[in-house]
Amino acid sequence: MGGRRYSPLLCLIMSEEEKEAESEQVEGAQESAEDSLEVGETEGSEAEGSEEVEESEFDEEEEEVEFDLEAQVEEFRRQLEEDPDNCVHFYNLGEALSELGQMDEARESFEQALLLDTTQEFSAIIHFGIGNLYYHQLMSGIQSTVVKSSVGLHSAYKVGAQITSVHDDDYAIPLREFESAVQDIPLLKADEEIVDYISEHAPKQIATIYYKWGSDLYDKARQIENYGDEIKDIKQGLKYLKKTVEIDPNHGQANLMVKYGKKMIQEGYSIYDEYGFVAKEIPGAG
Repeated sequence: MGGRRYSPLLCLIMSEEEKEAESEQVEGAQESAEDSLEVGETEGSEAEGSEEVEESEFDEEEEEVEFDLEAQVEEFRRQLEEDPDNCVHFYNLGEALSELGQMDEARESFEQALLLDTTQEFSAIIHFGIGNLYYHQLMSGIQSTVVKSSVGLHSAYKVGAQITSVHDDDYAIPLREFESAVQDIPLLKADEEIVDYISEHAPKQIATIYYKWGSDLYDKARQIENYGDEIKDIKQGLKYLKKTVEIDPNHGQANLMVKYGKKMIQEGYSIYDEYGFVAKEIPGAG
């Protein structure tokens, strides 16, 4: 399954030894470039034009380079054999495995990375990786079908498009991981690019999960069959949607659903079947 691109964070964290080695390679490349430049200055403009064409072609080829993930997995495993206590290698292995869809092994690798990261210098990014594993499972599961009837009070029921159960752990587990990532950002010893990425995207993931949790509870409360806890679910969903708005005040859909949730609790609501008849009525608080 080679050819897929890495996630933005894969392999951006390196051990001190790897950083030193890369630095030496960069310095060597710079010296080589300077030597080439001195030679090139003695050549004519025709050679300079040729170099520009070659450089342009190189840039285009570089943009098309893709990683062989399976080969990288083997490389990370080799690195772990040589340095089995390095949390960075376990993290990188987890990222590569998750890209390949090997979620159970990826989770084990991330969890081992956390155990080895006793100083918590990389915990923020590791928690972020674990959070993404659970997040993608949540979004690809049955709860990923968000019924549009949540947004309107008089939308018709559609068979097979209802949320019938909402399991708290499906949402709480990835939330916990992303919240841990945010909490550990001050301890993160990584490039500024990585710190900025985690700082920006972890809160966004938290807001998205709260929005999904709230909207799924609304959908569950709008099934045709009565189960007795409809208003309780609307109230709980409203709580999570408010959290989304706290994190992202400009989240238009969450703001709209907060408004509808308050109205449903106060006035009650009706569910219409696919033929336009009232199939379910839930009284409001009055």
